[in-house]
Amino acid sequence: MLRIAVPNKGMLSEPAWNMLGEAGYRLRSNPRQLVVQDPDNEVELFYLRPIDIAVYVGHGTIDVGITGRDLLLNSRTDAGEHLPLGFGASTFRFAAPEASDIQQLDDVDGKRVATTYDKLLADYLAGHGIHAEIIHLDGAVESSVQLGVADLIADVVSTGTTLRNAGLRVFGEPILRSEAVLVRSPRVASNDERLVILERRLQGVLTAQRYVLMDYDIPVSKVSAAVAVTPGFESPTVSPLHDKQWAAVRVMVPREKVNRLMDRLYDVGARGIIVTALQASRM
Repeated sequence: MLRIAVPNKGMLSEPAWNMLGEAGYRLRSNPRQLVVQDPDNEVELFYLRPIDIAVYVGHGTIDVGITGRDLLLNSRTDAGEHLPLGFGASTFRFAAPEASDIQQLDDVDGKRVATTYDKLLADYLAGHGIHAEIIHLDGAVESSVQLGVADLIADVVSTGTTLRNAGLRVFGEPILRSEAVLVRSPRVASNDERLVILERRLQGVLTAQRYVLMDYDIPVSKVSAAVAVTPGFESPTVSPLHDKQWAAVRVMVPREKVNRLMDRLYDVGARGIIVTALQASRM
């Protein structure tokens, strides 16, 4: 059995559950369920706090898990990033009071910085030769400046609304760009068959989310021009139609480019352009 940790709450939880569900794994049927056995797929799902997942994986009690890159790098464990999962994007950044003269990284030197991610921040500051007092807080970091505990903060930023409401502004380059990642225990080899199957399934879900299937009819004389617009992964499927002057083309295209590609294909001479969502894939 491959033991997989998934977030039990927070912004990463629902997308993680959806991804595993779309990959064919059994999910829990009620929120009190902490462990789900899935013998058909030879996995066990453990619902854990996102902040603890990298710790369990790093110690080898769990084989793999889904958590944030920021939480992984702050975990002080030997767990390693195995696969980025394309959701839960955020940045880890400095923020200071609006009226403060702290404008750039060098201004952090000698200051008090409040954060929940003390290891991640310490590694970053050390790498840039900055000396500052790091004050660890478990939550509500944005209140620390107003309460006089810190001069500035370093925290995860999604929209920045919470910081602005606290009278703080972001400055400098991001300390880290984070997203949900699949983390792997050092006790599990990267070519472990169980892990390879999981990775292939998750990659299939990612492909299905990012691509769609496009069908269109095109005059035979213009097939080459149309294929140049939509080359696909390997090569499009081109089939003859009853009218020998026309061909049918089927190809996968990036979801975000669909309308632009349809416009270009129409200009080339394609007609009957149809787009279909993908349920699953194996590439």
